[in-house]
Amino acid sequence: MSRVLDRERAALVVVDVQEAFRPAVGEFDTVAANAGVLAQGARALGLPVVVTEQYPKGLGETVPEVAEHLDGVARHPKTVFSAARADGFDLGGRDQALVCGIETHVCVQQTVQDLLDAGVEVHVAADATSSRTALNRRLGLEKMERSGAWVTSTEMALFELVGEAGTPEFKTIQALVK
Repeated sequence: MSRVLDRERAALVVVDVQEAFRPAVGEFDTVAANAGVLAQGARALGLPVVVTEQYPKGLGETVPEVAEHLDGVARHPKTVFSAARADGFDLGGRDQALVCGIETHVCVQQTVQDLLDAGVEVHVAADATSSRTALNRRLGLEKMERSGAWVTSTEMALFELVGEAGTPEFKTIQALVK
């Protein structure tokens, strides 16, 4: 395990950032904005992006703050909690996953556990995931970290993926996190 995200090995996994969660989930607007930044950064760096939606008929689609950066990216509807168990879920041969989404202690946590069990190195962007309560968010992050996932931030992850200054990709990422 390298402990550092590598753009040749990583995929972005966006779990259930959907409209119905907006009034119920703490810091939803920040989570949605950061998930959107991660989507933009992943696209700029050529990472595969996997997006799931929990029961979209009832919970709605991926929020505009994220969806506007996902042209051509399929959304995988699911009723299972773990995104890794959704029909069509595929990291495109990548062995690292940068995970964000909702809710930290349910779908995100179960996705991370399944990815870890499959031998994938997992990084969780803590500022791009939340739950209905701060306690559940904290417990979800702690469980993922104890299980072997790396807890990171949107900015930290993107700068690890870009790797160096002075490139066009660096300028793109720098503009995203300002």
